[in-house]
Amino acid sequence: MALIEQADVWLFRLLNLHLVHPAADDLMVFLTRASLSGHILMLAALFVFIRRGKSALLIITLALVSLGLADLVASGIFKPLVQRIRPCFALEQVRLLVNQPHSYSFASSHAANSAAVASILWIFFHRGVVVEKLFIIIMIPYALAISLSRAYVGVHYPGDLLAGMVIGVFSAALTYLLFSWIVKNIIQPRLMRRACPK
Repeated sequence: MALIEQADVWLFRLLNLHLVHPAADDLMVFLTRASLSGHILMLAALFVFIRRGKSALLIITLALVSLGLADLVASGIFKPLVQRIRPCFALEQVRLLVNQPHSYSFASSHAANSAAVASILWIFFHRGVVVEKLFIIIMIPYALAISLSRAYVGVHYPGDLLAGMVIGVFSAALTYLLFSWIVKNIIQPRLMRRACPK
């Protein structure tokens, strides 16, 4: 564990202190603050509505459910369980680019939430037409950039980000599998009984 911890700190310092640029500072702050970059998700939701019509509501609902589950697991379970101190408070010489409350670090809810939404969108759009595949090519790097921004601005270790992304992907998969099970085992049988009454 000590070796993993050292590698995590080394990667954090690489991202936070060495692979930096003034232009990247502005970009990473933009990505990490939902108040600044939230409109990108609104544009993504608009794209979903344009491409999928009535079924867009279902896709967005599943994305929100998976986001909520990811946030619950990352912030409600892992943070109080692991109680890892954020690098901006635990290490010296950290470039802290945003105000950060004294909440715990592991796992990153930003990474979990963005990965959850991106995973749901991937499930529904990765086999679509070219414009839908381009949409996924944009949204997945966007989610990864949000995660990366958390280490760059000084509030998360890379290990927190990796754990958050794993939580997000699993939350999306669980949400979709549960929805598919409900459709297959509850909704479809009822519709079939209504369509073919005895």
